[in-house]
Amino acid sequence: MAQKQEEEEKVRLDKWLWAARFYKTRALAKAAIESGKVHHRGERCKPGKEPRVGDEFQIRAGFDEKTVVVQALSIVRRGAPEAQALYAETEASIAKRENAAAMRKAGATGMTTDGKPSKKQRRDLFKFRGSGNHD
Repeated sequence: MAQKQEEEEKVRLDKWLWAARFYKTRALAKAAIESGKVHHRGERCKPGKEPRVGDEFQIRAGFDEKTVVVQALSIVRRGAPEAQALYAETEASIAKRENAAAMRKAGATGMTTDGKPSKKQRRDLFKFRGSGNHD
């Protein structure tokens, strides 16, 4: 009986990431791990790694990088509320993601534009691109 309980506690990292709904399929989770998008203690992970409760993982997906702490283990993919109970994102990670999203929304320089560039901005663009005389 003790061995069966031990087997239930063992779960592969790719399966846990899929069950926690970070990736839509296990294949995508495995590919993300193998391409170095998932780190544990600053080092790349392998798909067969066994996460434990309390482990901290850095997960990169698109523009976002999340730092999550494992709260529970599961090999079954369930609804989003149950999946969110499997991990907790750190406060620093949430703040960093929100700040990055605000910067992306404002643009790379942090300046917002009202659509069409002004005449001066157009001249600057043409000068920057090295284009000739544009009227």
